Amino acid sequence: MQCSWKAVLLLALASIAIQYTAIRTFTAKSFHSCPIPNPVNCSQDADAADRLCDESPTFSYNLSRKTHVLILATTRSGSSFVGQLFNQHFDVFYLFEPLYHVQYTLIPKLTQSKSTTDRRVMLGASRDLLRSLYDCDLYFLENYIKPQPVNHTTDRLFRRGASKALCSPPVCETLGGVDLHLEEGDCVKKCGTLNLTLATESCREHGHVAIKTVRVPEVSDLRALVEDPRLNLKVIQLVRDPRGILASRSETFRDTYRLWRIWDGTGRKPYNLDVTQLTTVCEDFWNSVSTGLNRPPWLKGKYMLVRYEDLARNPMKKTEEIYDFLGIPMDSNVERWIQNNTRGDRSSSKHKYGTVRNSAATAEKWRFRLSYDIVAFTQHACQQVLAQLGYKTAGSEEELKNLSISLVEERDFLPFS
Repeated sequence: MQCSWKAVLLLALASIAIQYTAIRTFTAKSFHSCPIPNPVNCSQDADAADRLCDESPTFSYNLSRKTHVLILATTRSGSSFVGQLFNQHFDVFYLFEPLYHVQYTLIPKLTQSKSTTDRRVMLGASRDLLRSLYDCDLYFLENYIKPQPVNHTTDRLFRRGASKALCSPPVCETLGGVDLHLEEGDCVKKCGTLNLTLATESCREHGHVAIKTVRVPEVSDLRALVEDPRLNLKVIQLVRDPRGILASRSETFRDTYRLWRIWDGTGRKPYNLDVTQLTTVCEDFWNSVSTGLNRPPWLKGKYMLVRYEDLARNPMKKTEEIYDFLGIPMDSNVERWIQNNTRGDRSSSKHKYGTVRNSAATAEKWRFRLSYDIVAFTQHACQQVLAQLGYKTAGSEEELKNLSISLVEERDFLPFS
């Protein structure tokens, strides 16, 4: 028997009241989650929800000893590289883009949508998932993985192989040696399906949790999580020169950025060019960085701004600064990875999501990929954020190609402590 519209409305109002109460009392009680019965079907008996909670593994856990890290970035800004700086640490449980599942479950066409409502829906669900993942409740992911996992196992976790913890014992039961590390492409083949129970246990055994995402626009969207004393969350905001981001996206997402490529190749700007593919990045950077640099009390000790170019030029020094800010000792695995993965030759950067490359050269490569017309257009459209972040403009094509002229000002963005 189906619910009437009045019953659905009452259920919605009750849900809002319950959520408000939960938020008000969240810091005083341990976090507990369980599947929510579908309100569309009123024929469920009164005990159904209780049975679902009984059947779903739940736990409470004191996270006071952990430092949680969120890498806040946008696509093609060097976020995979930064993620590896945490993925390689022996005591960090790292997750690569878990919010992918929220986006493609709730709003499959979000990348084409400019709707404020869509972004709010995405952000609300994303915050809930992030809170659960920092609580090492990986079962919460099951609400978004399609098809839904059976017996808490799945082969559909996005880019599982990018997480060392999910491709190592005890999560990967087929491997014997604890030091054995699989390449991303080999992880699913050799480890089989992902057991979320084992992943949850592994998460709880690590000292810290780090998550990388390109699906949260601004640091202010994370305020509820940053202010939650149970999470001890610190945000690393990664930024990159928008000209470099545009060049990298045009090369990587060739179909999506086809019109930019036409402009670059022909010298003629298409009349139907989607300039929001550029301006949205600059607006999000401006808003988010302005919040961080204004140093609001809720971000004190919780926010660090990192330019990709600074990290690429001096990866060891910058990584040490990041770990100092977090209060986590940097181990030898991270140092070794930096030494092995920032001095690659040209062939090492062919894979679009790869992290083995000459990092300093990669940061400057956009100067030879983009035509000066596109660079000039970008400089005009993003002039505020370029100045804010210390990126210089090129006044001519000769200046653009002249690598002896730095387009990155010396800036020291000190963490807000």
